[in-house]
Amino acid sequence: MRRQALIPFAPVSPRTSAILGWGSFLLPLLLWSAFSYLPFLWHPMVSIQDPGDVSFATPGQLIDRKVLAAENARVEAAGGRPATGPRANPVFLPAPHEVATAFVRAFTTPPRRANEMWFHQNLLHSIRIIALGFFWSSVFGVPIGILCGVYSATSRLTEPVVDFIRYMPEPAFGALAVAILGIHDAPKVAIIFIGTFFQQILVVANTTRKMDVALLEAAQTLGARPRHLLGKVVLPGIAPDLYNDMRILLGWAWTYLVVAEYIGASSGITFFINQQARFRNYDNVFAAILIIGIIGFTTDRLLDDLRLAIFPWKSNGRRAVIFRFLCRKSKPAVPAV
Repeated sequence: MRRQALIPFAPVSPRTSAILGWGSFLLPLLLWSAFSYLPFLWHPMVSIQDPGDVSFATPGQLIDRKVLAAENARVEAAGGRPATGPRANPVFLPAPHEVATAFVRAFTTPPRRANEMWFHQNLLHSIRIIALGFFWSSVFGVPIGILCGVYSATSRLTEPVVDFIRYMPEPAFGALAVAILGIHDAPKVAIIFIGTFFQQILVVANTTRKMDVALLEAAQTLGARPRHLLGKVVLPGIAPDLYNDMRILLGWAWTYLVVAEYIGASSGITFFINQQARFRNYDNVFAAILIIGIIGFTTDRLLDDLRLAIFPWKSNGRRAVIFRFLCRKSKPAVPAV
């Protein structure tokens, strides 16, 4: 296994792949656990149990070790009792078990106010924002990207300005989106749209250009007319790679969620995270962030498995299958005698 891992582009066995896949999750968890449960690694604070004669210390308070050591030395020099307590991490770095508890508590704890939503309602609201923004960006971005990849004139007319706009930060459009669309969900959807639309055009155009030109040539040889090439050859020909692009771009849309939900009225998972951070409930903050990661990762894995079911020839290289699908209705170029 060790020798195999050093060979460039060498595949690994399914067993090794599974071990490495689980290891990619276990290593960060072990590191997090080490910093949480092994005081000698870091733990820069002291959780006060007995405040002694330290005037500013109270039970349960977290105080920097160096600050407390200096104050204890001063108190002891004056004949007083020093403050004592175990070493601890700052409040913004909760232990894994605390985050796991908060993970469950987030779904079972009612909102603080009657007009606020439950955690699962905030989560569903955020998913709706992502779905709408990505849907509308795909409705417009994918066709434009395909046309840019197929026709050079469309590419020269479109891609330079798209390449220019994509460098503009999405939050810069926030105030404009609120002014035009109001303060509710519409500007949030617009930010997701802006964050993915311009990238979609460029990514889809690049994927379209990578299509095997031999498929076009073969279709033309079999009598396919120019107006049929786009719908019957190009679209099916790029479908597997286009599907994969959309799966990756959907993950890109999730990265704009927090930015989008800062725009207009407070709602969604970002509102929950900000609210919990305001109350210094950082275990809830970590739990909410992890839930976003779990949803995104699970969705990506499901879509990847679905890709193998929709495009089985892509996994085993049987190009003849797609070729027969592309040309099954094409007429022969030379009429039969």
